[in-house]
Amino acid sequence: MTLPPSPAPRPRQGPRPLALHLAITLTVLLSSPGGLPVLNGGSPLWKPALRNRVSELAGQIAAAERAQGTSGGFARAVDREMRRRLDLFFTGIERYRHHPYRRSLADPPVIWAEGGSRLLDYGGHGRPVLFVPSLVNRAYILDLSAERSLLRWLPGQGIRPLLMDWGTPGALERRFTLTDYIAGRLERGLDAILALTGRPVGVVGYCMGGMLAAALAVRRQRDVDALGLLATPWDFSGETAANARAMSAFVALSAPLLEAWGELPLDVLQMLFTQIDPLSALRKFSQFGRLEVNTRQAANFVALEDWLNDGVPLPAAVARDCLAGWYGRNDPARGNWLIAGLPVQPAHLRMPTLALIPANDRIVPPASALALARAIPDTEILQPTLGHIGMVVSAGAAAAVWRPLADWLLATDRPPTGRHPGKS
Repeated sequence: MTLPPSPAPRPRQGPRPLALHLAITLTVLLSSPGGLPVLNGGSPLWKPALRNRVSELAGQIAAAERAQGTSGGFARAVDREMRRRLDLFFTGIERYRHHPYRRSLADPPVIWAEGGSRLLDYGGHGRPVLFVPSLVNRAYILDLSAERSLLRWLPGQGIRPLLMDWGTPGALERRFTLTDYIAGRLERGLDAILALTGRPVGVVGYCMGGMLAAALAVRRQRDVDALGLLATPWDFSGETAANARAMSAFVALSAPLLEAWGELPLDVLQMLFTQIDPLSALRKFSQFGRLEVNTRQAANFVALEDWLNDGVPLPAAVARDCLAGWYGRNDPARGNWLIAGLPVQPAHLRMPTLALIPANDRIVPPASALALARAIPDTEILQPTLGHIGMVVSAGAAAAVWRPLADWLLATDRPPTGRHPGKS
């Protein structure tokens, strides 16, 4: 009997939101030929400081065309280059959307679950460490692929990693605040590890997850014996006043929709992230369009891009706390961020802390992360020359981040005392 062929995988929906990325790219590239008529230093559209430079450039273009005996050659060259770049961009997107790679790693055992959240045990018999990811991205960035998985590498180094997989907010989580996540779900996950291992636990948080981990450590100092912070923001004053006002205005305008939906949708979150670097999609998909499809480099690109487009919505109350409280009012750095009615004060932490702050981070400015590291009394700071995501999945991550993190976790291991840890 001949079996029917397996159906082809459905094309991906990303990069999300696709319409926004297409609109930005078309606006940028089409503006090049559209802007040629104003390439005149006397145009009122140019700032006074640029007019002389523009006039000089226009003169150079005219001289080059006279030397070649052509007229309008520069305009035709700009048009050809614009079309070439558009073609490369669209080629990259189409190759991504139809690429055969699909993540196929099996999940490790689940040792605890509540609502949509699970605690995954990556095994090993070493020092237990709880990893806390962000609420807005899938947890598997720390377990991206067989070749690029921090959590599958650590058991061979004498560490037993356990990952809090937040899952997708359901009807229950849509009513959650940050207090529900930290003083509720995260603490109960910690309790499950304590019951399983009978000893204090190291806690490592990545990005927003580092803020959640720091808050957990403040609340449970007897049960957390070391704190790792990977690219963790804290002081949002580095955001411009205009950005802060924009965030506050967005929260105010979106309040009725947040109330109705009970969450901030993924595509809206992606739109906000796009503001950090509007041309990111143009650059990376143009570069991808140059790659051979059946290469490891192409598969790595698709694996990471799939993760970026596989985010989750934020519960409405959490979105208000983050956008208005963190970005708008800078509550954490001002000492006004409350969990269960109490301020999160990193100066009160009395455990060894490691802050890994990537020097090339464009999502969390290093100054924002340094503010938290310097507020904790016993902190070691490392600044690898990597980016925000590259620090955990790039080719240089193993040497610059994984190895130092594992060595530090082992060096700060506190032998079990024989007592069963309890809430502090």
